[in-house]
Amino acid sequence: MSTGALSIDLDALAANWRALDAMTASETGAVVKADGYGLGAGRVARRLAHEGARRFFVAVAEEGAALRKALGPVPEIYVFSGHMEGDTRRLAAAELIPMLNSIDQLARHLEALPDHPFGIQLDTGMNRLGFEWSDWAEAAAIALDHNPLWLTSHLACADEADHEMNPYQLDIFRQMTDGLGVPRSLSATGGILLGPDYHFDLTRPGIGLYGGLPFEAAQPVVRLDLPVVQCRDLVAGEVVGYGNSWQAERPSRIATISGGYADGLIRAMSGRATLWHGDTPCPLVGRVSMDLLTVDITDLGEDPVYLTLVGPHQGVDSLAQAAGTIGYEILTSLGSRYARLDISG
Repeated sequence: MSTGALSIDLDALAANWRALDAMTASETGAVVKADGYGLGAGRVARRLAHEGARRFFVAVAEEGAALRKALGPVPEIYVFSGHMEGDTRRLAAAELIPMLNSIDQLARHLEALPDHPFGIQLDTGMNRLGFEWSDWAEAAAIALDHNPLWLTSHLACADEADHEMNPYQLDIFRQMTDGLGVPRSLSATGGILLGPDYHFDLTRPGIGLYGGLPFEAAQPVVRLDLPVVQCRDLVAGEVVGYGNSWQAERPSRIATISGGYADGLIRAMSGRATLWHGDTPCPLVGRVSMDLLTVDITDLGEDPVYLTLVGPHQGVDSLAQAAGTIGYEILTSLGSRYARLDISG
């Protein structure tokens, strides 16, 4: 195989959903935006629907329409970006439920699709999406007269359990929603871990399903193996890659690997990441280029067929830390050239 193999353990994904579901007394949905965090929204959502998930969340209507084809007519699919201009036909045809974010979106939706279900997203301090306090005060009566399915918000700092923003947003959310008689949802993975006060009627785990932090007990879901294209010997003093950014200090054996920033292996990994051959670490040397990596295999004593970038010794968050980013970016950047393999039981 000349491209990387991205192995996806749907059994582990399902186990993570069940574990997060068991932490609450509320319903548990699933966030499958960004093509199921890079793993394939259709395969992810179908497995989670089999486990009992009935409500799925995507970022934009285009994602929702593709997911509807994969899931069929029964599960509910919610669109975080709401009812954007130009979305009306797609929302109606795919039976998607927009999470309305503003007075303009509310007006657009009630005019274009007056009998179509919707939810409301409220801004409780993140200043990203949702009705602000004053807008909600103005529009709440109209919105409530049309029976929104959910009132939701999103926590800005839930990954930090002791952050003062968490109780602040919880308080604002309660002030904006208490007594309205509409089901509520506040928490993604981090909020679930904060405890029952944050759970309300529905939780929406995302990154924890896919094996990422802050869900430390998550089972790993992905493995990424990259094939070796060529190996070569260097004498001390020779250089590797663009910009001569790495120079051999001893006689070295270098493997050139199929994979690069076109495959989501971000350039920030250059000279910082580690690949593995079994239990032996092999440092990435030189710059990450578009299609290739160069790896020091001097201490292996053999030329490997492939090396592992994400696997038993290095999960997505460990790799992200080495590259100075977060696991979300690593997962959602995984490129289309990989062969995606289902390794479930």
